[in-house]
Amino acid sequence: MSKAEGPGSPDDIQQIAEPAARPKRRKWRVRLKRRLKAASRSPGAVRVVGRLIFEGLRAIRASQREAAGSSDYNAILHDHHPAIVALWHGQHLLAPFFRPRDLPYLALLSRSADAEINAAVVERFGIETVRGSGGRVREAASQKGGVRALIRMKRALDDGFGICMIADVPKGVPREAGLGIVTLARLSGRPIVPSAAITSRRRVLEKTWDKTTLPLPFGRIAVIMEEPIFVPPHASADELEEIRARLTLAIERANRRAADLADRKTSH
Repeated sequence: MSKAEGPGSPDDIQQIAEPAARPKRRKWRVRLKRRLKAASRSPGAVRVVGRLIFEGLRAIRASQREAAGSSDYNAILHDHHPAIVALWHGQHLLAPFFRPRDLPYLALLSRSADAEINAAVVERFGIETVRGSGGRVREAASQKGGVRALIRMKRALDDGFGICMIADVPKGVPREAGLGIVTLARLSGRPIVPSAAITSRRRVLEKTWDKTTLPLPFGRIAVIMEEPIFVPPHASADELEEIRARLTLAIERANRRAADLADRKTSH
């Protein structure tokens, strides 16, 4: 063995040094990612991003026309005001598009850090927000503010505010209504209006748990509202479960009808 090929050769030293250098690079990347994430959640960044999304949604709505056969959502929401408008996760971006501007509304949003941007967008549409998990009542109320959110929404309904509420539970089973919205209807005596809004030009984010749907410009928007669902004030646990299952079917039916209308080819 030559001296150049011995255990102390430059090649051996490089092989020993490289594995130690890689963890340092990985740690640096992790730290950078954390800093960028923290910066994106700063109040200033949230305001800027929220404003951009708001303006983008307004432009998209202005470029769309209403699909023939859509529900007369303006009349429905006026007739049943204050009502609890029920939507699925992933279909919620269009909710501000069909809210009557002359009626006050409050929307339930999650307490996660990522929901700060959603709140910034919703509030620019003139809709107040409350944070919590309305889908879970018994399972995670103390951790996610479910009870506090329900109390706040009950008071808002009593004061004449409509409620816009995502019916399925965050990170739970998508498109399955939780008990929170049914409980709110029982406590308040106000009806749940199963609703859906879908555009003909859209992009579905398949990797998201709720298949978030992004509306695209220059399409048709279809809005469908099913018959209101009332919950008796003294409903038993079995009755609440039956109504929860009925609500699930109603919102899903509204989504299928809205998709059919939005995607229907119009004749010329």
